[in-house]
Amino acid sequence: MTRRSVRRSARVLGVASGSAALVLGLAGSALACDIKDFSAEARCDGAQGVIVVTDSDASATDATVGVFLEGDGGVETKVGEQPVKGSKEGARISFSEQWKPNATYRVHVKARNVDRDIKPDLVTPSTACRTESRPPKQTASATPKPIPTVSATVSASASAPASAPPGSATPSPAPSRSSSAPAGTPGNAPSPAVGDSNLAETGADSHTPLIVGVAAALVVVGGGAVYVGTRRRGAKRGA
Repeated sequence: MTRRSVRRSARVLGVASGSAALVLGLAGSALACDIKDFSAEARCDGAQGVIVVTDSDASATDATVGVFLEGDGGVETKVGEQPVKGSKEGARISFSEQWKPNATYRVHVKARNVDRDIKPDLVTPSTACRTESRPPKQTASATPKPIPTVSATVSASASAPASAPPGSATPSPAPSRSSSAPAGTPGNAPSPAVGDSNLAETGADSHTPLIVGVAAALVVVGGGAVYVGTRRRGAKRGA
C-alpha cells in the first residue's frame, strides 16, 4: 500500500466524519427544546377561566412553566407554576385563573437550554366567562292572574258553614210546645200559683168583658120590656 493510497483513504475518512458530525449536529439542533415550541391562550371551562399552555417539543425535554399577571406599574402577581414534558402531538397544562377581559399575562419557560418568555405576552379576550345564567324576566302579560268565576265563589261560600265569632255562645234551640207529650206529663207552661183564679191564669185570653157586655144588654132589654108592659097595663085600667 503506497503513501498516496493512505493519504487518499485518510482524506475520505475525514470528509465522512465531518459530514456525520454536521448531520448529527443539525439533527440535535432540530430535536432540541425551543421557546417556539410553547404557546399559551386564555379559555373558559364552563364558568371558570383557565390559561392553557401547550408544549409541542418533539424531544420531550422536561420544562417548567410559570404564569404571571401583569398589573399596573409593572407589579406582577404569580398565578402558578407547573412542570411539563413536551410531545410531538402537544402536551397541555392548565392554570385556573378567573381572568378579566383584556388582561395581560407573562408566561415564562425554563428548560435545559431555554429560559425565556413566550412572546408576545398573553392578552385575554374582551369578554369574560359567564358566571351564571339568569332566566328571562317574566312580564305581567306573560303570566295573567286567574280570575275566579261568580259561580265558583257562590258555591264555595254556600258550602262553607258560617263560623260564629269568637267568644259568642251558640244559641240553643227553644223548647217546643208539642201536643204529642205523653198524658200525665206536665207541659212547659208554668203551673198556676196557689189561690189564683182562672181569670188571673188566662190573662188577656179571658172572655169576661164579652160576658159582662151581654149581661148588661140583657138587663137593659129586660128593663125596657118591663117598663113597656107596665105602661100598657096602666092604659088598659084607665080605659
